[in-house]
Amino acid sequence: MHLIDLIARKRDGGRIAPAEWHTFAAEYAAGRYPDYQVSALLMAIFFRGLDGEETYALMDAMLSSGGKLDFSHLGKPVIDKHSTGGVGDKVSIVLAPLVAACGIAVPMMSGRGLGHTGGTLDKLEAIPGFNTRLSMAEAKAQVERLGCALIGQTGEIAPADKKLYALRDATATVEVIPLIAASIMSKKLAEGLGGLVLDVKTGAGAFMPQLDRALLLAQTMVDIGERCGCPTVALMTCMDHPLGVACGNAVEIEESIEVLRGGGPADTREVTLSLGAEMLLLARVASTAAEARSLLGDALADGRGLEMLRKIVEAQGGDPRVVDDPQGVLPRAPEQALVVASHAGVVQRVEPRVLGRGIIALGGGRTTMEDEVDPSVGFRLLVHPGMHVTRGTPLASVLARDTAGLALGEACVREAVVIGDGDVAQPALISHRVSATGVQAL
Repeated sequence: MHLIDLIARKRDGGRIAPAEWHTFAAEYAAGRYPDYQVSALLMAIFFRGLDGEETYALMDAMLSSGGKLDFSHLGKPVIDKHSTGGVGDKVSIVLAPLVAACGIAVPMMSGRGLGHTGGTLDKLEAIPGFNTRLSMAEAKAQVERLGCALIGQTGEIAPADKKLYALRDATATVEVIPLIAASIMSKKLAEGLGGLVLDVKTGAGAFMPQLDRALLLAQTMVDIGERCGCPTVALMTCMDHPLGVACGNAVEIEESIEVLRGGGPADTREVTLSLGAEMLLLARVASTAAEARSLLGDALADGRGLEMLRKIVEAQGGDPRVVDDPQGVLPRAPEQALVVASHAGVVQRVEPRVLGRGIIALGGGRTTMEDEVDPSVGFRLLVHPGMHVTRGTPLASVLARDTAGLALGEACVREAVVIGDGDVAQPALISHRVSATGVQAL
């Protein structure tokens, strides 16, 4: 099969057959298609799209390009969660150990930063020594022993997707519903799950800002999961502003530990508990959302969630002292400065994309696949939309590696935090629930 024929056909609005997708995935995973041709195919898909059957076939082809985990012998439910990505979204780092502490196996496979959003793997690797590059055998053994592993996609799991994921980030072809859905579900279905909960972001900082398109993405993934025998539920969560206070790799680890200690920002806690409740319901360890939230609350209150994180960090080569002394263990930015309001008013918006791009510019993300990440840089937000401020009110702290970074960070904060007149209506933190039975407004 000649890849140029698929490029031309998709460019002209034609369809690619399932067998052709399987050949494509196998050949690309084996390194027999050059990135420049695959980039052309991605751009053709960006403009022409894929229909439902093509999306499923691409997912299945990428899934079949690698191995699959098998936990059928485990004797406990195996459930995972995935977020479509946002700024300040550190929920996975809190949620995985917390749910595992409730007796559920969580083989959480996450990704790196994509576009303007942060990546869970980059955040975890801010912990000195933490190894996200476990093999399938190592990840399986850790889940069997501890009940949870926090890992990246290895070359063994959907290798065609692993290559496409990085290439999409470098070729401005991220925001495509079929590509997002196929990518996420190929990885998740390789985990041998009994259920999956999706956190689909909507709003200004999401890959799919418009609610109708975000709902379509959620429905596409739920349909794929159900078609493959994996019950799947999605919650639509707000990304009109960053989640929580911390934005950046090390500072988000610090905030995650704060939440596991029972504190942390209210929005981070609420999204975590809502997603966790759905995981417990899929696992059938709770019969109502209220019961599920009570079980999660108990695991926070008695420290089991925090202790599970400690065990995971230690098992994966990280410094477990981070759980007790995150500021002493995590890398710290050499330069820090407060940005204050230049005039009084009401915070109208806190633009997540501006801050996400700011983190990348500070060195905390990537502009090419080869870039190294500085885990110490980022922002701590001190205001939120609807908050009244006066001249001199602190808006955010900037964490940078040099004085030039401080200036760049201050400019990002002043662009992101829009102060004006008049009260601001707050969008719902969680607006809809999507399942096999349909879409439910919350």
